[in-house]
Amino acid sequence: MADEFSLESFRQEYDTETTDMTIRSREFQFLLPCSLDRFINTDNLFQHFPLWAKIWEASWILADYMAGASPDSYKRILEIGGGIGLVSITAAAFGHRITMTESDTHAVKFAKANAALNGVNDLECFKLDWNKPSLSGRFDMIIASEVVYKEKDFKPLENLFKTYRAPRGEIVLASGMRNTTMAFLNHMSQTYDIDARKKILRSEEDEEKVTVVLARMTPKQGR
Repeated sequence: MADEFSLESFRQEYDTETTDMTIRSREFQFLLPCSLDRFINTDNLFQHFPLWAKIWEASWILADYMAGASPDSYKRILEIGGGIGLVSITAAAFGHRITMTESDTHAVKFAKANAALNGVNDLECFKLDWNKPSLSGRFDMIIASEVVYKEKDFKPLENLFKTYRAPRGEIVLASGMRNTTMAFLNHMSQTYDIDARKKILRSEEDEEKVTVVLARMTPKQGR
């Protein structure tokens, strides 16, 4: 951890429930808010809805992808929009050297709590403002899940990639199959070679199919 964190103090601050997950035969537990009420801005519900407070299918897909990737101690990985920490914690547990970032202060606290709960004690978690990024360094891989919802976020995301991607670095993006997802990939295809694949998940509760796009982006030659 970048600083001392108390799981006991966290439990006193937040009412939580626990979700169990198994990824590549490894068991994890994740704390989620019991209620979203305290995190919702009633003056602007749709602008500030706490999307970080849910485990999204795309995040599970990305976590599984990282669990299956061979770790390299020399490769630095950055996660953008890490939510409650599922992807970064999974990646770290499987040996990857990763830094998690989130724009929401509450989310960062949940990620730190979940890292502590799962015994991932060396995961760095930071708050990162997409429009005014203050993190230093460059990374060999940048990963993100469910960060492409609005076209107004295209430019900040692209700028983050430019700022933090190492010269030969790659980007791995997981996102639900939406118009904005495809529009973003089309936009990024101007400067990146993109290998995009569809992953289909079926909900155990109602058998509803969820389609997720998993895209690997590498800079075009000369970029």
